[in-house]
Amino acid sequence: MSEPALSQAISAYLRELSLRSLSAHTLSAYERDLQWLMRSEAARPPSAFRAEHLRPLLVEMSRKGLSPRSIRRALAAWRGFFSWLMERSGEPGQPRLPANPAAALRAPRAARLLPKALSVDAACAFVAMNDPDAADDWIRLRDAALLELAYSCGLRLSEMASLDVRPHTREGRGYIDLQAKEVMVIGKGKKPRSLPVGGPALEALSAWLPARQTLLTSRGVVSDEPALFVNARGGRLSGRSIERRFSERARRAGLGMAVHPHMLRHSFASHLLQSSGDLRAVQELLGHAQIATTQVYTHLDFQRLAQVYDAAHPRAKRRVPPPENS
Repeated sequence: MSEPALSQAISAYLRELSLRSLSAHTLSAYERDLQWLMRSEAARPPSAFRAEHLRPLLVEMSRKGLSPRSIRRALAAWRGFFSWLMERSGEPGQPRLPANPAAALRAPRAARLLPKALSVDAACAFVAMNDPDAADDWIRLRDAALLELAYSCGLRLSEMASLDVRPHTREGRGYIDLQAKEVMVIGKGKKPRSLPVGGPALEALSAWLPARQTLLTSRGVVSDEPALFVNARGGRLSGRSIERRFSERARRAGLGMAVHPHMLRHSFASHLLQSSGDLRAVQELLGHAQIATTQVYTHLDFQRLAQVYDAAHPRAKRRVPPPENS
């Protein structure tokens, strides 16, 4: 029995990945990365791939302007694909790979980029800004609740968009619990975590929920609509719409910079770490699987720490003694 074509093998691998706890975004990235193997110069039966067939693809990626981070991700996807093929090589009709052709390849080192975060004052101004230009009062109340909750809990965009007003039978969605003053979110890998909600966010949510119900009633939407944040039609507010609301809010607040949901999450982490110094707690609140992911926030405000050091430490800088009286 002949081995399956490369395209068939890739499709089978992607189908198996879809059964795992991977987000749609991650699956789409895997598919894009694996499609590089279909380039005319490299495409061949899976068992015929060698490292020399993959190296030109890495060069082509670099020439096309892909970042080192993107190239490293693609290489990781190739390694996973060929490892999967090797595990199945004993099955009838499956290719027999003598070795993983991507195992020995090295991608360019990715520069570690520090996430952008707002200052404490800018974050508070952004979240608490009174928006008299909002088209409708319900929009003002919804956006206030959305932003207060995002900053209070350090939520990802997907976590914000998927929140419900109560526990729901459908998996993959979090919900708000005002009685417990907590929000349950479903993070990466469908990992749930419970987060405390601050006072301003609770107040904003308490103001938004009655307005939400009034909006749904006026739109003729059934009362069991689960979404916490809804649009003008009464449906769930999409991630793209949330991003637009952030951008518009930043413009009206006069911050002079673009603000996206992940920047507010970075701000949450940075400000919490500055105040507490508890890296493990910040890791738990953010839902990071590895402490190394959280450690990037220790580098965000070095200049501020240096200023504190200069002002407080007796040996931080040389002080010129006052002149002696003659």
